[in-house]
Amino acid sequence: MADLRNNFVGIKSPNPFWLASAPPTDKAYNVERAFKAGWGGVVWKTLGEAGPPIVNVNGPRYGALYGADRRLLGFNNIELITDRDLQTNLREIKQVKMNWPDRAMIVSIMVPCDEESWKAILPVVEETGADGIELNFGCPHGMSERGMGAAVGQVPEYIEMVVRWCKQYSRMPVITKLTPNVTDIRKPARAAKAGGTDAVSLINTINSIISVDLDNFSPQPSIDGRGSHGGYCGPAAKPIALHMVAEIARDAETYGMPISGIGGVTTWRDAAEFMALGAGNVQVCTAAMTYGFKIVEEMISGLSNWMDEKGHATLDDFAGRAVRNVSDWQYLNLNYIAKARIDQDLCISCGRCHIVCEDTSHQAIMKEKDGKRHFEVLDNECVGCNLCVSVCPVEDCITMEQLAPGSIDERTGRIVTGDYANWTTHPNNPMAKPVAEPAE
Repeated sequence: MADLRNNFVGIKSPNPFWLASAPPTDKAYNVERAFKAGWGGVVWKTLGEAGPPIVNVNGPRYGALYGADRRLLGFNNIELITDRDLQTNLREIKQVKMNWPDRAMIVSIMVPCDEESWKAILPVVEETGADGIELNFGCPHGMSERGMGAAVGQVPEYIEMVVRWCKQYSRMPVITKLTPNVTDIRKPARAAKAGGTDAVSLINTINSIISVDLDNFSPQPSIDGRGSHGGYCGPAAKPIALHMVAEIARDAETYGMPISGIGGVTTWRDAAEFMALGAGNVQVCTAAMTYGFKIVEEMISGLSNWMDEKGHATLDDFAGRAVRNVSDWQYLNLNYIAKARIDQDLCISCGRCHIVCEDTSHQAIMKEKDGKRHFEVLDNECVGCNLCVSVCPVEDCITMEQLAPGSIDERTGRIVTGDYANWTTHPNNPMAKPVAEPAE
């Protein structure tokens, strides 16, 4: 049976599924229930400095983006960091860690960007016995206007400076949580590494307005007729998160740096994808807020079953395996030729493939044969774009088939070769020069 035990920068947990810093980890009651359900660890909702607690709005804090079946695709929030007293949080963190010594307890922190503020909070967090801290440099709303959160995470020099303070004044492992609201995620990651961080976590939420109420013309969620930008997360954010995790995992300057993957993790498969792209574990929020804590049971069993099926005894057996296959566009093999194929036994004749190909693509799918409704790919027009596969409602009805070397591509009339060639050497490239893809 697969071993799901996780060791992330020395922080051990029975599985790689942690709850992210958010409302689900705001108090002992929630966290105890999460641990009973099977979560391997939590990142306690972000603590602020001592003094008057943060003030949240007393109204709608969330907005949702739904699919056609009302399944939640994206989630928006205007929630701030904890509005509970610092000492109350610290007492509860200490007690929960004592009750559950085998679970990972990480404390998220956000205080003003000055040395004394960080120097003051680190010892009191350390005294709880927590396993590590996460620096919240990602919150895009409310706190960023106060010079914290994403306001720090968008300035590499600030990231490096604060990480250095935390390493100087604390024994605890430091995980630096990065904001996706930047043009190049590698720069803040490099800064965190330069400051001595033990790991990074990403992504935090994406700046967004989820929708507009067309009756009162207020952005949602609406507070007394007005709305604000908030943080976007959930399944729809996963592709963005995967890209940013992969960029850090394959960057020469941050290669090998531990990563905690965050962003739309809803199933075991999502977790496996993050880990294959370089994450050492994953953090979950929206899925728990949508389905409850027991969703982790399916994540654990699903990941374990898949690992058994594939022969992966431990998480390390597949972690990072996809990183070497992430390439820049210029190195993709331009001699690779594929065509779409429709399984006539599975086809329900809905016609969606024909419609989208006819209207928006390459007119490569017929809709009629011998006077009857029939959908079939025209190889002399198909460029292998995969659009038909993406819109087909029947799984595996349309697949992509690679043309074998020596066969003829009917669209171009050329013989398919087995040779590798990319844009750097293509005759149409005015900058062409013989450059191979960089070695691993």
